[in-house]
Amino acid sequence: MDIEKFIDHTLLSPQAKSSDITKLCEEAIEHNFFAVCVNPYYVHVAAKILKSSKVSVATVIGFPLGANLTQVKVLEAQKAIEQGADELDMVINIGALKEGLFDYISDDIHSVVKAAKGALVKVIIECDLLNDADKIMAVQACIKGNANMVKTSTGFVKDGKGALVSDIKLIKEQLKGSKLGIKASAGIRNYKQAQELIEAGANRIGTSSSITILNESLAKSR
Repeated sequence: MDIEKFIDHTLLSPQAKSSDITKLCEEAIEHNFFAVCVNPYYVHVAAKILKSSKVSVATVIGFPLGANLTQVKVLEAQKAIEQGADELDMVINIGALKEGLFDYISDDIHSVVKAAKGALVKVIIECDLLNDADKIMAVQACIKGNANMVKTSTGFVKDGKGALVSDIKLIKEQLKGSKLGIKASAGIRNYKQAQELIEAGANRIGTSSSITILNESLAKSR
C-alpha cells in the first residue's frame, strides 16, 4: 500500500504560523502526500509553495463548528478558491441535522459545492456528536447536496474518539451506488489505524501524524 497517496498532511492548529505551513508543504512535497490541509488564512501560502508540485491544497469551511450561515460558508468557499484552494472540507450544521432539517443541510452543502466551481468538496459530518441515525441522514444529505466525499471528523471534539472503522463501514454502506468517497480524520496517529480505516473503505486519511504513519509503513515493507 502506497500510504502517502491517501494522506492529507494536516495542520489546523490556531497557533500555526507561516513558517509552520511552509514546513508542512515542504514535507508534503518530499513525501508525496496527496494534499495539505490548512486553515483559510494560509491557503495563499500553501498554494504558492505547492504551485509546481502534484500536492493539492485543501482548506476548511465553517470550521470547526459548522454553525455559520450558509451565505458565510459560500463566501468563505469563494475566497478560498480565489486564493488557490483545490479542495474544501466543510462542516455541516450539526444542530440543524439533529433537528431533522434534512433539506437545510443538503442545501447548505449544495451551496458550497456550487461556490467551489468544480473544486472537490468533502463534508465533515462530525461522527463523534452523532448517533447512527444522524450519521445516515448526514450521508444522505451529502449525496443530495452533490458533495464529493464524506469526512468523519474535525478533530476538535473534546474527548472525541475520532475516525472509527465502524463509522467508515456505516458510511460506505450508505454510499452504495454513489460516487462519493470517504475521508477518515481525527485521532489517526499510526500506520495500523490508517491501514484499518483504508481497508474499511476510506479513500483519504486526514492526519498530523503523516510522517510517523509513512515511516511505520516503510518499516513494515522492509
